[in-house]
Amino acid sequence: MLRLSRRNLMIGGAGLAGVAILMSKPGDESGPRDPYFLAMQAALAEAGIASPTLVIDKTRLNANIDTLMGHLPAGMAYRIVAKSLPSLNLIAHIRQRAGTNRLMTFNQPMLNALSRAMPDADQLLGKPLPAASAHNYFTALAPEDAPAAANIQWLIDTPKRLDQYRELARSTGQTFRINLELDVGLHRGGFEAGEAFKAALETIRSAPELSLSGLMGYEPHLAALPETLGWRERAKSGAWRRYSEALAQVADVFGADAVSGLVRNAAGSPTYRYYQDTDIASEISAGSCLVKPTHFDTPLLEPHQPASFIATPVIKTMDKTRLPGLEFAADGQRTWDPNVSKTVFTYGGNWMADPVDPPGLSYNKTFGRSSNQEMLTGGHNLVIAPDDFVFYRPHQSEAVFLQFGDIAVYEEGRITQRWPVFEASA
Repeated sequence: MLRLSRRNLMIGGAGLAGVAILMSKPGDESGPRDPYFLAMQAALAEAGIASPTLVIDKTRLNANIDTLMGHLPAGMAYRIVAKSLPSLNLIAHIRQRAGTNRLMTFNQPMLNALSRAMPDADQLLGKPLPAASAHNYFTALAPEDAPAAANIQWLIDTPKRLDQYRELARSTGQTFRINLELDVGLHRGGFEAGEAFKAALETIRSAPELSLSGLMGYEPHLAALPETLGWRERAKSGAWRRYSEALAQVADVFGADAVSGLVRNAAGSPTYRYYQDTDIASEISAGSCLVKPTHFDTPLLEPHQPASFIATPVIKTMDKTRLPGLEFAADGQRTWDPNVSKTVFTYGGNWMADPVDPPGLSYNKTFGRSSNQEMLTGGHNLVIAPDDFVFYRPHQSEAVFLQFGDIAVYEEGRITQRWPVFEASA
């Protein structure tokens, strides 16, 4: 019978622990730069760009538009989410390629800007605005832009807001198209089928200054739910059941024929591919999937390509990483983790974004983030010089795109256009 002494057990245990530690030792993730980003870097330099810039790859953007339109079932319309694509030129390009005049708008300044630039567009509010904000829209509306107001669908989520908008319609002499927000499971507000929803429908039916244009049921929570034990599928079925119940109440109040003429809006970038027919929705909304920030790296959106990048020049490079006050620890840190061997400081930083080129770059957790000169560290094989560009992928588009001024449009190896963005607003 084999007997193990306590001493042998301790030695064996220490050996196993040592093996586990060695197995957890980071590997060097640095390496050669991607030719795709080197070509984009050359285009930026040729265009004389030398500050942090948001770049859109127009070829990839077009491919993403075509991918989205190719996934839509027969009869399904597409509505452009303007907050995710906050540039008039960008929206105009997508409108033309996708063949749609439907926009989803999210604040009063954007509403006015689009009314001026695209008065023919059908604008559906993507969130309920305070009645005072809607009043400000009319105050800021130039007389020549007045016809655009008739193309707006005002989103209403509560009986009180509906009453406020009815009074505003009366005071402005307008007939408001009303789209009722549904709670189909997100629980961020909106109506559910029942007495309050029926009362809202009755109010619209009886008010000459209001007309029912449609319903909106947004369900981004579906993509965040696990598929385990059928949770996501049950939530999806529940969302569609709630929507169907609301449609049945519309038919009760307005008649069955009214339902077919409604705008039945649903989905967003993470969920638009769930809609394989028009039984529930007659249109889907999407925006982010066309430029694909990192938050949209999901299995359903795998056919879409990243088409938006932050490019910023390198200000300084260091062959060794040295941290203020912790210089004594630098050698040991580099020995353990080769990915902190070299340092670059960039022009600006602290964006909601991840560095993607050169490979292996990461934020230094000890040094922290900086909006002035961001510190990034990399491995032994990092090769980059001052005035070269570091490239990032943004986490989202709606806020990040507004931080860099005009978008640089990259196409066929050149910066071909600059597209202004909206003013930052809530």
